[in-house]
Amino acid sequence: MLLKNNFDTIEWIWLGLSVPVFVILQFIAAPFGRHIKRNFGPTINNKFAWVVMESVSFVTMAYFFMTGTGPKPLVSWLIVFLWLGHYFNRSFVYALRQKNSQEQMPVLIFLMAIGFNLMNAGLNGYYLGYLATYTNSWFLQVNFWVGLVLFVGGMFVNIKSDNMLLSLRKPGESGYKIPQGFLFKYVSCPNHLGEIVEWIGFAILTLNPASLSFAVWTFANVAPRSIAHHKWYKTKFENYPSDRRALIPFVW
Repeated sequence: MLLKNNFDTIEWIWLGLSVPVFVILQFIAAPFGRHIKRNFGPTINNKFAWVVMESVSFVTMAYFFMTGTGPKPLVSWLIVFLWLGHYFNRSFVYALRQKNSQEQMPVLIFLMAIGFNLMNAGLNGYYLGYLATYTNSWFLQVNFWVGLVLFVGGMFVNIKSDNMLLSLRKPGESGYKIPQGFLFKYVSCPNHLGEIVEWIGFAILTLNPASLSFAVWTFANVAPRSIAHHKWYKTKFENYPSDRRALIPFVW
């Protein structure tokens, strides 16, 4: 009841916190993956960390939706299915396909990611399970179909780009290479671009405050990381294509 009565307030506070995080990440790249810092405290296996921290979003959404007391028309099931589909891929398919089993992630980053996923999946799951008033007439809304196209298109770009990055390493290799082809011709991080488009689509599809805040948070987290990756590529490889942008083709 406390969450239900204060849901909008919590959402606005959570949304507002994305602004300082976005600013901070312009100057500090989250220290995992290629940006890992060995002096950032104890670490755990990167593959294990990915499975656990991403599956939090899968489990939390499923829990709140299934235990919620609100109506659950077919359109709500589809919305939840889209969320679960994304996080099934992130939690298990993508995470378990990572080839370098020796990579590490700082425990602090791991715990922060769990907290972040709990908050976003909790708010979205609670809204869909307890507060949403969707009916199947939502299928007739223009925003539903625009959002669905953006979500599916963004997911395709995200998964295809991730697959291309994963295929760069042969078994036993641990270094980095310059990705080529597809949207990598235009930007350094089409996987990030796809993820941002996904959640913008989800926000348009659902038109609720929880999905809006998650779309904003996705951009606040992912856009600075794309810039950091782009700078890293240019520093690491002298022959890195000079006409590539970080995230948005021809623009940024």
